[in-house]
Amino acid sequence: MEWTNTKLQTKDLMSDAEDSEDEESGEPSKPAPVAYAPVPVGATGGYFHIYKKGQGYWTRMGTVAAIGLLGLLTGNFLYGEIDRVLMGPGISKFLDGIHLQDPRGAYLVVTIFAAGYAWLAFHFMNKPTSVDFLIATDSEMKKVNWTTKKELMGSTKVVIGFVVVVAVLLFVYDMFFQFLFWAIGVLSTKPFFLGH
Repeated sequence: MEWTNTKLQTKDLMSDAEDSEDEESGEPSKPAPVAYAPVPVGATGGYFHIYKKGQGYWTRMGTVAAIGLLGLLTGNFLYGEIDRVLMGPGISKFLDGIHLQDPRGAYLVVTIFAAGYAWLAFHFMNKPTSVDFLIATDSEMKKVNWTTKKELMGSTKVVIGFVVVVAVLLFVYDMFFQFLFWAIGVLSTKPFFLGH
């Protein structure tokens, strides 16, 4: 019995707190704001901390691979173009003066580009908005209903068959119009299927 009375008293206190009104304005009182504990300095891991590590792994790895490939191709392009530019008389003298002959100058430019590109890629790949987008993309890809091997093979056969039918149909139309234009004198060359 005592437990029931305590339970009822607690319920009454809670309902009184919910029903209390601000005496001045007549509106219900608002709860006090939540005070969060301060984050200690260095607790976020610093600049090289990976934001939400472990989430969206495959989407992040695919994006990193694409960015890396783009960086390699751009570096290769720069090396080829800078090598040509560095052959100019003014630049060649300057590079000889600081002991950076032909290939070393191009290597230096590509290395500076690679370092800047890597920093920029890491910076944008680790921004919370970019990471949240990649994580959301990864979760949406997990919801995709992928076709089975049997359905994929059937669809592929239909597409290949349709392409062959359209190709044969276009070939027949082409032969017809070639013969027609030869017959009315627009084309002077005899169609190949009639012989020479």
